[in-house]
This record gives sequence, structure tokens and C-alpha cells, in this order.
Amino acid sequence: QLSEDVERVSENPTEEREGEMEVHEDSSSVILPDGELGTTTPSLRFSKTCLKNVFSVILLFIYLLLMAVAVFLVYQTISDFREKLKHPVMSVTYKEVSLYDAPGIAFYPGKARLLSCNHHYYDHIPPLINPGQPGDIECITQRINYTDPFTNQTMKYALVVQGPRDVKKRELVFLQFHLNETDQDFSAIDYLLFSSFQEFVSSPEKAKFMKDCESSYSSWKFSGGFRTWVKMSLVKTKEEDGSETVEFKQETSVVNYIDQRTKPRSDQLFFVVFEWKDPFIQTVQDIITANPWNMIALLCGIFLALFKAADFAKLSVKWMIKIRRRHLKRTRQVTNHIS
Repeated sequence: QLSEDVERVSENPTEEREGEMEVHEDSSSVILPDGELGTTTPSLRFSKTCLKNVFSVILLFIYLLLMAVAVFLVYQTISDFREKLKHPVMSVTYKEVSLYDAPGIAFYPGKARLLSCNHHYYDHIPPLINPGQPGDIECITQRINYTDPFTNQTMKYALVVQGPRDVKKRELVFLQFHLNETDQDFSAIDYLLFSSFQEFVSSPEKAKFMKDCESSYSSWKFSGGFRTWVKMSLVKTKEEDGSETVEFKQETSVVNYIDQRTKPRSDQLFFVVFEWKDPFIQTVQDIITANPWNMIALLCGIFLALFKAADFAKLSVKWMIKIRRRHLKRTRQVTNHIS
């Protein structure tokens, strides 16, 4: 019997090998289904996983850098907005008019006397016929006494004259004063300008009105023995609380008066001309250049980029964790197969 079995094995050796191979293949298919280990080599699969992880880490760092830049931009935008709120920009606009509201010109002549006051047009002032002698007073004038607003003790005498109005015809006001004697080495007359002569006329308390004007406006002087030419410009300033203040800017030119009277005189003559410089009223106001809507739009864009970057970073981390779990699972399967 033994010899017959040996002869049968020796006659069919290939069949037994095929059976053994089928057994081994069945056993391997039981341990590792779907042929996961038979498709690619472990070294190639490890290199692909490593490259994917490195690429994910690089992308993560790039998006973290972008997030840091976005945070810096948010901080810088808010800082710039606060700085612009603290430092508004001065805005100057010009409004052209044909007629001004007639300003008030308050003179403090002291011992001097008003000789003449005339309105002329187109800068034409006729020559003086009788200098030093009383002439025509065509201007609207008001005389008023009030206490000094700074001392509240000294009485002040003011002569208020209506200023020019028609800027297109280049209207001007020409005044002549005379001072007989003076105990000073230099003789001058003080004056101040305020915005509306009509407000002064209609004011029920003219003394208080003049005290307020003297407290608010600057005063100037013109000297005796000269013709002083004053060109005025009006500046309106809008305050933060909505109120509006008015002030005058003036350009002054002085021309020497040649006294051609026959007899030498010890008295002093004063000549002054008031005219508008140009037909433009200058308005000054503070504006804030920072636009809150532009800042809100910029911040919305930056925060949107931040959220998208955070979302991408979260997905990248989840993807890396998933890749790592797959790798660990395959490693365990290989270890179990070897065991």
C-alpha cells in the first residue's frame, strides 16, 4: 500500500502544489480582504502619505500667516480711524455773493472829530476840496457810550458807521477825521469791525452789543497824516457744536498825505477807506476724513477672510488626522497578518 501511494504522488506532483497554493491564497484572502496589501508596496504608500502630510502642514502655516496679517490689518485700521477722529481736517469753501450784509465799523476817535463820510464806487475818490474843514456826512452813523468790558469802570465813546455793501460796484466808504491838538508823539484812531450794522441798529441793548463785539473782535489803528486803505474779507467758522462765528481779515496799505494847505498847521488829519477785497465769503469748518462705512466694509472683508482661513485650517487638521488613522489602521493590519 505504501508503495502504491508513493507512486501516485510521484505521478501527480503538480496537482498537489496547486492545491497547496490554493490553500495559501485562501488563507491570505481571509486575513487581508479586498487585496489591500497586494496592490502597492509599503515604501511607495509611505512616501505618498508623507508628502501629503508635509503639504498639509505647509498650507496650514500659510493660512496661519494670512490670519496674522489679517489681524494686524484690523488693528491698524481701527488705530487709523481713531487717530483721524482725534485730528479732523480743516475744510475751506468759498461762496460768491453780489451784496454783503453791511458791516459795522466802530471808531474810537477820542478827541478827534468826524469831518466827512462818503460812499464812492469803482475805487474813484475825488480830490479833497477843503481838507480839514467839515464836509458832507452821507454815511449812516450811530454814537454810543458804554463801559469798558475789561475794566467795567472806564467809559468809552464809539462812533459806529455803516460799511460798504455792493461788492460788484466796488463800493467803498471814505472818512476824514480831524484832531486839533494832541499831547502824544504818535496820533492814531482805534477801530473794530463787526459783521452786521443792522443787528446793531435793531439791538435793544446797544451798549451790551458793543461790549460783546469788543470782547469778540480784534481792534486795529490808522494813523494821522496818512491815507489808510483797508480791504476786508469775511471768514465764517463753523464750530463743533453747530454754532457759527464771524471774523474779518484785512489787508492794509498806507499812503502818505501831502498837506497842501497854505498855512502850516499843528492839527492832524486822518483819512481811511474801507472796501471789500473780493466777493467771496470764506467758510471754515473741521471735517473728519475717516469714513465709518469704508472701515466697516474693510473689517467685514477681513473677518470673512479670517473665518474662511480658520475653516480651511480646521478641515486640514481633520484631513491630517484621517490620513494618520488610515496609516495606523494599515500598519495594524500588516502587524496582525505577520503575527
